[in-house]
Amino acid sequence: MRFGVLGPVEVRDGAGVVIAVPAPRQRALLAMLALDAGGIVGHARLLEGLYGEPPAGAANALQSQVSRLRRTVPGLVVEHHPAGYRLVAGPSEVDATYCAELLAAGRGLEALRLWRGPALADVDAPFADDARQRLEELRISCVIAAGTAGDLRDLLARHPLREDVRAALMRALHREGRQTEALEVFARGRELLADELGVDPSPALAAAHVEILRAQAPHRGVPAQLTSFVGRDEDLRRVAKWLQENRLVTLIGPGGTGKTRLAVEVASREQGEVAFVDLSATTDVARALLDGAGVREAGLLSAGALSVEDRLHAALATRDVLLVVDNCEHVVDDAARVLGAVLAACPGVRVLATSREPLGITGETLSPVSALDDGAAVRLFEDRAQAVKPGFRADREVIADVCRRLDGIALAIELAAARVRSLPIAEIAARLDDRFRLLSRGSRTAAPRHRTLHAVVEWSWDLLTEAERDLAARFTVFHGSAGLDAAVAITGSDVDTLSSLVDKSLIEVTGERYRMLDTIRAFCATRAPDLAERHARWFLARAQEAEPHLRAHDQVEWLTRLGADHDNLTAALRWATVHDVGLALELVAALATYYWCRGLRTEAAQRAEAVIRACGETAPPGRAQEYALCLLLAWPIATGDQSGRIGQADALLCALDGPPRYPIMTMMWGMALGAPENDSQTWHHRNRLIGTDSWSRALALVGDGLMARMQGDPIAGRELLRRGAEGFERVGDRWGAALAHHQLGEIALEAGEPALDAIGRAYTLLTELGATEDIAELLVVRARARLVSGDAEGAAADYDEAFEQARRVGSPLVQANCHLGRAELARRNGDLDTARAECDRAWELTPGGWYSPDEMRCHIAFERGRIARAAGDDAGAREHLLEALRRAVGQRNLLTEAAVRAELAAPAGP
Repeated sequence: MRFGVLGPVEVRDGAGVVIAVPAPRQRALLAMLALDAGGIVGHARLLEGLYGEPPAGAANALQSQVSRLRRTVPGLVVEHHPAGYRLVAGPSEVDATYCAELLAAGRGLEALRLWRGPALADVDAPFADDARQRLEELRISCVIAAGTAGDLRDLLARHPLREDVRAALMRALHREGRQTEALEVFARGRELLADELGVDPSPALAAAHVEILRAQAPHRGVPAQLTSFVGRDEDLRRVAKWLQENRLVTLIGPGGTGKTRLAVEVASREQGEVAFVDLSATTDVARALLDGAGVREAGLLSAGALSVEDRLHAALATRDVLLVVDNCEHVVDDAARVLGAVLAACPGVRVLATSREPLGITGETLSPVSALDDGAAVRLFEDRAQAVKPGFRADREVIADVCRRLDGIALAIELAAARVRSLPIAEIAARLDDRFRLLSRGSRTAAPRHRTLHAVVEWSWDLLTEAERDLAARFTVFHGSAGLDAAVAITGSDVDTLSSLVDKSLIEVTGERYRMLDTIRAFCATRAPDLAERHARWFLARAQEAEPHLRAHDQVEWLTRLGADHDNLTAALRWATVHDVGLALELVAALATYYWCRGLRTEAAQRAEAVIRACGETAPPGRAQEYALCLLLAWPIATGDQSGRIGQADALLCALDGPPRYPIMTMMWGMALGAPENDSQTWHHRNRLIGTDSWSRALALVGDGLMARMQGDPIAGRELLRRGAEGFERVGDRWGAALAHHQLGEIALEAGEPALDAIGRAYTLLTELGATEDIAELLVVRARARLVSGDAEGAAADYDEAFEQARRVGSPLVQANCHLGRAELARRNGDLDTARAECDRAWELTPGGWYSPDEMRCHIAFERGRIARAAGDDAGAREHLLEALRRAVGQRNLLTEAAVRAELAAPAGP
């Protein structure tokens, strides 16, 4: 709710609808509580404020008034305390408190707009007069801070002896070029003070008079703004600080990010003289500076013929002034020369410039003006949308998504917000793919280059050289960002041209990565040559170069490199899937290790499935290994009967006469096709395919350990997994070591031994890799370990965290495991209905493909059997447990089979 006392008392609900409070005493009570929102107002103070001299029974009457007020305003929360009553509301929900906050933040014009008339206009109670007097002082401060001549003149008419108001009016008139009127206001004030009080003007009023006489009033020529300043508070503080320490600060950034608005806001808070110079419509920088500084040429010509620059130096030589020089980019060389000379000749001059590239003057301090963060962008959108459509409200996540897709560019956000008058926010979001058409209507009073989004980018484009335009167009082949090596190799350009585009704010640099805003990219892409194949082949070479490093000590470094290019790798794979399936197969195979080490199994499966569909049912010539690896990668999302694909993958791998090009294939083979029987032909063939390198030997140990565990030999499994973990740690593979420690934790858990140490080691390793899906899977195991140790609360928290991570990466199997874990928690708590519902959800989420669905459904049937047994349904329990047993036998999982048989053999009954 929002409460208003700056005018008639009002209260608005969450939708902005005013709720009437017709009873005078209830209105007065609401006002008293609102003025101290969040604090306790004592009984005695309330009684005195409402009644003056409280009559007999006033305490009961107060209680009755509070009850009536609660009924009048649904949703109003007024708490009773032993000492009094408290309105539950945040300070910013009361207009008077919010007004004071805005004023303290230097946002006087916004603060003044909160006033709807005289404070407490419809309140007649003893407390009101003192309260109105305090609030009137707040209003006066707002009018002074806003600095508009009309409001100040009206205020001075009511308070003719207020010198602070008179000084503010004099300065406001002087800013508008009405010096004579400003001096008349001073003269009239001096007469009043002498006649009414017998005193001279105060030093503050006299100082304002002297400023005007010496033409040193602050804020000369700074354009008045029609909209509030939203966001960039940190930028505002930083630039103001730098201007105190440096004589030249340049705000740089792409068009439309708000450089001019920020410069004006900084200048408006300066205490000394300020001159604003807009260079956008001129090529004569010196003349524009002379005019902008308000210099009269008379008196400067007596020494003989002087150049414009000489007159400029003479005019500024003895002045302490901040020159705000806007839009330097199209005359950057001339602006640098003229301003450099001014700074050298005029020691009292400081310069705040805006440009899309640096001026390049020695001593220049650069302050990039980049995208608004999500919070500031949403506030800006809401502010501008409410201006064109009062009462506008929308889902803030939808607004944030629109702002992100517009790169956080302030002008683009304002143009989009203006469209809410005619389009729903969802429709605006849907049309952003054609953003230049959507955002083609801006303010008629804006400069032509700021009226449409297209014009903003075109202004920058027109200032580029041919080489820069060519590179800007070619750079659009990248998705996300690019490293220097990729940028130069794929575009065929050079470092100097790339650096020039960075200087001109067409490309951003973050760390060692180069990025083009999507809005600029959309403009430049219409002029780009087709470099998609070149881009795809370059990133294939990068993936192939990285793959062996992903199994070594520099694993994290290379995962970081590939992670930085994830968007480019995805774009290359998508293009190849449509245009060159051979290239697509090579890319999937080269990226398989990356996908698995980063825990991106679901994404890998989706990419592999798309490539398989593009290839058809047979491998292209010379691509049998890559095709087989795609089949193995696709199993987490494959649906329907997969026996044909299983046989095809098995046949392709059995045809190999030695280790595959990508060693991870042997691991995928074992995980996807299950454990073969010991000493079988398949078992011997798979062992022959394992390489002799250290990584492959460690993988073999872990594979054998997994098989021993599943076949009911935990002692051998533990020893093999321990040796496998040591082997992976020696070669530097955190992912392989995490897999081994994960399984060691599982064995400890099954043996009733402490498992959290092994699980914690695996968690640490996976966190270093950023393997989100694997971490989610491990959290499920940690939850089970915590439950066994008696920490049900910790287990529930782990299941919640695992479910959220799995939902974000789109892993239904981990989500299913979380539901199954929640089912066990509910069963242990005796909530069998919830337990059954959680099992149903787990069943629905279990993948229908060949990622061991029987194993998951085996566990679900097992849990359903235990739930039925807890409910006393022995027949139902036996039915579910027999189903679990059938699936465990089919999986050759002796461990699970033993657990099910033990449950079947347990005595009947709950």
